[in-house]
Amino acid sequence: MNRYYQGPASDHFDGTRFFNPGQPTTDHSLTEMLRWKLGNRPTPWPTSVAVTPARPDRRVDGLRITVVGHSSLLIQAAGTAILTDPVWSDRASPVSFLGPVRVTAPGIAFDDLPPIDAVLLSHCHYDHMDLATLRRLHDRDAPLMAMPLGNDTIIRRAIPGARTWAGDWHDRLDLLPGVTTTLTPANHWANRHLRDIRMPLWSGHWLDTPAGSVWFAGDTGYGDGAIFRDLRARHGSPDIALIPIGAYEPRWFMAPQHTNPAEAALIFAELNPAHAIGIHWGTFQLTDEGRDAPRLALAAALDAHGIEKHRFVAAEPGATVDR
Repeated sequence: MNRYYQGPASDHFDGTRFFNPGQPTTDHSLTEMLRWKLGNRPTPWPTSVAVTPARPDRRVDGLRITVVGHSSLLIQAAGTAILTDPVWSDRASPVSFLGPVRVTAPGIAFDDLPPIDAVLLSHCHYDHMDLATLRRLHDRDAPLMAMPLGNDTIIRRAIPGARTWAGDWHDRLDLLPGVTTTLTPANHWANRHLRDIRMPLWSGHWLDTPAGSVWFAGDTGYGDGAIFRDLRARHGSPDIALIPIGAYEPRWFMAPQHTNPAEAALIFAELNPAHAIGIHWGTFQLTDEGRDAPRLALAAALDAHGIEKHRFVAAEPGATVDR
């Protein structure tokens, strides 16, 4: 029985667990996990990386995105302020003393955030759903939190009174006057512990605002690319795309769930956004590649596709992109 969501079966839900239809499985056995962990030596990361934090304006009339780190970004559009997968904790972990440690400080100090109107959550992995941060945001601003099915149960249990909305792929929500989010498919998975694998759903978000459109991919593998071609057929090309480029080695293990920079460039070429920001790199060491490997590999991938480098940047925390 699914402990987070009860609903009818669909093309990506079997009645108990969600799945990626027609795509490689993201499930791995204990043997495969041990093969990865015992057979590979991760490239060492620095213990810390200098960050120049931004101090965002309280209001932006156009469209501005400020990188916080990993998959956390501040989207300011037409006077609104929206966060994606906000994580201000020092570890991406269920406990404070173990798990991946933060190497780069947040690109915005929490107390320097403008009032937050809404939060877009992609799934419940600890490097994306940080309950400590969400509790701070709820206590300070009580933002509306939008997320895929089942994730709302996790949040409401931890944060009584939190304003949540959960939907299925392609469902649309009016976040604020003139501002909507549509949940977009992703090739990924989700869990909070070993017994709830694929019970909450995962997604991206397509954000429409009076100042422009933003696609936040969340976490995703490339698969056969069908979800990205369908995305453009449904929505067109976004003004700004937030595309993951990190946490991809070893490929035999990570390919179904995380894009590498070459695949990220292919997604860019298929969607043709005006601009893109490479996310999901350089903050927490989750996999085997070095900290700067995604940034360097992205530059080569853009060259291979003939994409101008200023259109797709692997921005450091604190950097801003304006439309």
